[in-house]
Amino acid sequence: MGMFRITDVVLVVGMVGAAAFTYTTKHAAEAEYAKIRKLETAIRLEEEAIDVLKADWSLLTQPARLQKLADRYYDDLQLVPIEPHQIAEFGELPERNMRIEELLGGSGEQSAKTEEGVDDMTTSGVQQ
Repeated sequence: MGMFRITDVVLVVGMVGAAAFTYTTKHAAEAEYAKIRKLETAIRLEEEAIDVLKADWSLLTQPARLQKLADRYYDDLQLVPIEPHQIAEFGELPERNMRIEELLGGSGEQSAKTEEGVDDMTTSGVQQ
C-alpha cells in the first residue's frame, strides 16, 4: 500500500503541474491573441482613414473645382495657364555667368575688402 501512495502522490503532483502549465500557456496565448486583434483593429481603422483621405484628395483636386478656385482668387493670385514657350529643355537653359570658384577667387576662401584694399583676414569657415 505504501507504494500506491507514493505513486499516487507523484501522479497527482504531475497532473497539478500539467494543469498549471496548461492554464499558464492558455492565458499567455489569449493575451497574445488579444494583442493581435487590437493590432488588426488598428490596421483596419488606419486603412479606412487612408480611404477617406484618398476620397478627400480626389474631391479636392478635381479640375472643375480647381478652376473655380483659380477664377475666384484670380485678383489675389494672378494664376494663368502655362504657355508652351515657358517650358524649356535642359539644354535651353542659360549658362551661369561665373562659376563658384571664380566668384571666390579660385582659392575657396573669402576675403573682406576694406577702404585700404583687401583685408588679409580669412572669413570662410572652410579649411583646405
